[in-house]
Amino acid sequence: MKKRLFVLWTVLLVGVVSLMAQDVLGGLAQAFQKGDSQALGQYMHEDVSLALVGKGAEVESRPQVEIAMRTFFASNKAKEFDINHKGKRDESAFIVGTLRTSTGSYRVNCYLKKIGENYLIHRIRIEKTND
Repeated sequence: MKKRLFVLWTVLLVGVVSLMAQDVLGGLAQAFQKGDSQALGQYMHEDVSLALVGKGAEVESRPQVEIAMRTFFASNKAKEFDINHKGKRDESAFIVGTLRTSTGSYRVNCYLKKIGENYLIHRIRIEKTND
C-alpha cells in the first residue's frame, strides 16, 4: 500500500512540474507574439544572458533586458510567433521559435532553469533569419 501511494504521489508531482513548465513556455510564446517586454520580464531570472541581432551575448539585469526587448519590439513590430521546438529536462526547459515582425523574421532561443518552483529565463538569443 505504501509503495502504491509513493508511486501515485511521484506521478502527480512530475505531472504538476511538467504542467508548470508548459505554462511558462506558453506564456513566453504569447509574450513574443504580442511583442510584450513586460510579460517576458515576468519569466526572467535576475540576470539574463542576452544576445540580440548582431551583438554578442552579455549578462544583463532583468530591467536592462526588459528595456532592450522593449527597444527591439519598438523597432520590429511583432506579427506572429511560431514555436518550432520546446522541451523540458530535469531542471531546465527551452523554447525555439520564429518571430515574424514588420522588419522580417527572427529565430528566438530561450533557455530556462528551474529556480525553486519556477522556470526562469537565463538566456535569450534573437538572430535574423534569411526568410
